[in-house]
Amino acid sequence: MTEQIYKGLAGVVADHTAVSKVNPESNSLLYRGYPVQELAAALSFEEVALLLWNGELPSSAEKQEFLDFERSHRALDPRVRSAIDLLPLDCHPMDVGRTAVSVLGANHPLSEDSSPEAELTKAKELFAVFPAVVAYDQRRRRGLELVEPRQDLDYSQNFLWMTFGEEAPEEVVDAFRVSMVLYAEHSFNASTFTARVVTSTLADLHSAVTAAIGALKGPLHGGANEAVMHTFEEIGIDPAETREDAAARAKAWMEQALAEKRKVMGFGHRVYKSGDSRVPTMKQALDAMVEYYGRGELMGLYDGLESAMGEAKNILPNLDYPAGPTYHLMGFDTEMFTPLFIAARITGWTAHIAEQRANNALIRPLSAYNGPDERHL
Repeated sequence: MTEQIYKGLAGVVADHTAVSKVNPESNSLLYRGYPVQELAAALSFEEVALLLWNGELPSSAEKQEFLDFERSHRALDPRVRSAIDLLPLDCHPMDVGRTAVSVLGANHPLSEDSSPEAELTKAKELFAVFPAVVAYDQRRRRGLELVEPRQDLDYSQNFLWMTFGEEAPEEVVDAFRVSMVLYAEHSFNASTFTARVVTSTLADLHSAVTAAIGALKGPLHGGANEAVMHTFEEIGIDPAETREDAAARAKAWMEQALAEKRKVMGFGHRVYKSGDSRVPTMKQALDAMVEYYGRGELMGLYDGLESAMGEAKNILPNLDYPAGPTYHLMGFDTEMFTPLFIAARITGWTAHIAEQRANNALIRPLSAYNGPDERHL
């Protein structure tokens, strides 16, 4: 009898989760039951993190307690900074993020404590400190010094402060906050499932997150937002160009790329059949950045690629498509886009790690062997 193979585990339901789901009726991504577009419109990223970890929106007291905790754990551990400094400036920033989390885990006093209380503490600390990892890595690549965190700023304000050394305008802060909320969680995606597989072996939280970062690095997963910007750069970005001219060039580029059967990142999603429900909210954030910085030519490139892909393949953008140019306009280097994804997804990963540990079974699928029959020397 031939085994049924589900390549890529497509269509396989591996377990239950209460963290998130895509509601097919409304085509909405739900965090603990709440549509993510509503959360992005109304809540801080800190509140969304607490929702993902705890299952409910925080009370005022719970929110304040977490804000105090998070702001007191933002500084980069000197041991982590030393480890980062040992890495070459031309390595990928995802390698830096992966290494930093591993060093944090190796030095954590609760590393081998998998009680719910210890796991939540480690998750909150990782949430708080990872912006410093991303910010310092971008700055060191530019030959700039570390910027210390500020406790008078919220998560998004402080992230931008540590990266650029100046307070960001309100419009930029809000667009960044929206991106963090939208990237925070997405059910059993490749990196989250990786984290759950590692957790199922009873490995520690930092090992699971380190493995998840490895999965996220690939261009078919988290690296797509970076790949989108590389596409824009290949087409050519000219701030003096009109939106219409940029759109025409982008459309012609896409038509040629599709004719050559090239893989163009930022389009399509295995889960969504009617378009990624997060895109409209992220597109609004991109629109705000384009208007703020007066960069209509970027929106022209966006429109031209989207139009050509839609006409040729009827494939719609995913979240990475508007996120890439949004981060570009904020001033992040292209290679830093996926580490920003880590900063957001730490919340979802650690929520799933806790869920896996609470009702654990070792994840160990079978395989269908198709090698040589038994043979002997």
